[in-house]
Amino acid sequence: MKPSAIIYTSKTGHTRQYALLLGKETGLPVYSYDEAAARLPGKSPVIYLGWIHASHVKGYAGAAKQFAICAVCGVGLCDTGTLVLEVRKATSIPEDIPLFTLQGGFDRSQLKGVDKLMISMLTKGLSAQKQRSVQDERMLELLSKDASYVCMENLAAVLQWYREEKK
Repeated sequence: MKPSAIIYTSKTGHTRQYALLLGKETGLPVYSYDEAAARLPGKSPVIYLGWIHASHVKGYAGAAKQFAICAVCGVGLCDTGTLVLEVRKATSIPEDIPLFTLQGGFDRSQLKGVDKLMISMLTKGLSAQKQRSVQDERMLELLSKDASYVCMENLAAVLQWYREEKK
């Protein structure tokens, strides 16, 4: 099934940035979830992008009820292409729907409540480790400064899937 639009849910703007980059590259219209709900007919085929929180792609369940999801992109802190199995399981994304994970970024000013506490604990825990893996080092670097890792390179697998799907 060929997607007719890209829809997204974003908290800090990184998911929105990916949606706009993907839209520019594919020529598909891009809508926030709320815009799509008001403009697109039910069960329209879409690519859904949502931000990852505790391995869940936010907004996916609602989008799946309203639209025909062709592919899902989860945007989070971890490296692009990692944690796919964990995210698929936690979010209950069926095996026949392609899932891509994309590294977004970090904006400390957006943290509140429990999220702020959890990130603080994670940062302290990583800092206290005497030996850290390369991934731990990258995560610590990301958490210690506001940063965006949004780039076209991270969309390579999504674009490859889209081009194959379009044929």
